[in-house]
Amino acid sequence: MSETIEQKCLSKGVKLTDQRKVIAQVMSASTDHPNVDELYNRVSKIDSKISIATVYRTVKLFEESGILAKHEFKGDKARYEELNEGHHDHLIDVKSGEIIEFVDEEIEKLQKKVAEKYGYTLVDHKLELYGIKKK
Repeated sequence: MSETIEQKCLSKGVKLTDQRKVIAQVMSASTDHPNVDELYNRVSKIDSKISIATVYRTVKLFEESGILAKHEFKGDKARYEELNEGHHDHLIDVKSGEIIEFVDEEIEKLQKKVAEKYGYTLVDHKLELYGIKKK
């Protein structure tokens, strides 16, 4: 079982105020990649005293601490997801905003092959595919 964001904060020495705990719990429960506004809306249903500024500061702190990953998908507000050990790529529906995480071994092999072709050893990559769902 993987660590929750709250557990990651504790193991990295990030101080958890009551408000940060709520934000961490809501983010851990997220199955999507919320932007700060979406996260704020979810958090404020639990604790209406948490300001959007607190959500912004907390998300930035979690990102700087290596707990959250920030994604700036084309034409959209920054979105966040829990930073995990496993690598995955993203397929983004440009109409609905749905984000699908995937791993494709053929793509992984091809990326390494391209890097080697140009005399490089691939050390990291980020792949974002944008599409419209077929009817």
